[in-house]
Amino acid sequence: MLKFKRYARPETLEEAWKLNQSRANCVLGGTGWLKMGSRQWNTAIDLSGLGLDQIEETESEFRIGAMVNLRRLETHPGLNEYTGGAVGECLHHIVGVQFRNCATVGGTFWGRYGFSDVLTCFLALDARAALYQGGEIPLAEFAEKKQDNDILTHIIVKKTPLQVVYTSFRNTETDFPVLAAAVAKTEQGFRAAVGARPARGTLVRAETEEALLGAVDALPYGSNTRAGGEYRRYLAGVLTRRCLQVIKGGEHA
Repeated sequence: MLKFKRYARPETLEEAWKLNQSRANCVLGGTGWLKMGSRQWNTAIDLSGLGLDQIEETESEFRIGAMVNLRRLETHPGLNEYTGGAVGECLHHIVGVQFRNCATVGGTFWGRYGFSDVLTCFLALDARAALYQGGEIPLAEFAEKKQDNDILTHIIVKKTPLQVVYTSFRNTETDFPVLAAAVAKTEQGFRAAVGARPARGTLVRAETEEALLGAVDALPYGSNTRAGGEYRRYLAGVLTRRCLQVIKGGEHA
């Protein structure tokens, strides 16, 4: 059972950050995953009063607040137009609409979950993570960092010319993915992100399709109750090729 001794709703990010410096305190998102644990915390830190529940779109970028729920992210017209529906595709498999109405962007990215469809897709978008103390850093760098006592405030997606496709393989529709893959074609070449390896998503870059497939194949793949490592390696190649086929004008992945 999850227990808190105290509830705090900070009025500033500075106040929230100071509260979060104690390991006995915990930042709340939608508590979709947090509630699965059994622990007593001292203070629950609620960020809902800090204006982080908006998706701001400008001519150059999307700025997604940490308290935006996954359903709003899934259905955002601008993001889906920019990504050709990839953002909606990476989200609509996750549990159900009720869950996605509660789970937040901040909780999803901060957890750096190996099974995260969302992390995998946004890695391929070359997104950036905005931290209260740490500033803006590439999402790929953020994904490799250990959790600390900073606060994630936004995920930022710069608008650059690209084609991106997301796909995944699941044993059942709303289960965690056996493997997830996203591929983006840009003016500089290709990016591919592979998640649920079962480790967290990771990003590779290449100038050609052949080099990209080689980089994907060279990633480490492990085994768990959903699939073996070599099967995941095979799936990664298949899903990456499917994404590339869609980018070239083929059928949907």
